[in-house]
Amino acid sequence: MTSKVTYLGNLRTEAEHLQSGSKMITDAPVDNHGKGEAFSPTDTVATALASCMLTIMGIKANDHQMEIEGTFAEVTKVMTDKPRRISKIEINISVKGSFEEKEKKILENAALTCPVYHSLHTDIEKLVNFTYS
Repeated sequence: MTSKVTYLGNLRTEAEHLQSGSKMITDAPVDNHGKGEAFSPTDTVATALASCMLTIMGIKANDHQMEIEGTFAEVTKVMTDKPRRISKIEINISVKGSFEEKEKKILENAALTCPVYHSLHTDIEKLVNFTYS
């Protein structure tokens, strides 16, 4: 097993990662009867995409002796109705460091081949932008 998710009431859950014991709370968003006091389940999906992209970029950076510490991603999730679902995830990745074009291609390809990217339904539009500083 990977995790255990418990419904706490009032549209809130607690997820526990069983290997580490770390926990995360989710709340229904305000526009769907919730308090919006924590990540919503769909927020975690969009955020997982960015986290996966940065992790795979980190693996490739290590393989090629590149340093990307401080790199961050800003995530925007767009919902649609009928059925209510994620319709678009926009991710702006700000890569810290100076890189040649070949290195940029390695990092960008790593991000765009992460497992979460390829696990999301093809109906979800994924817009990814990279900037370097």
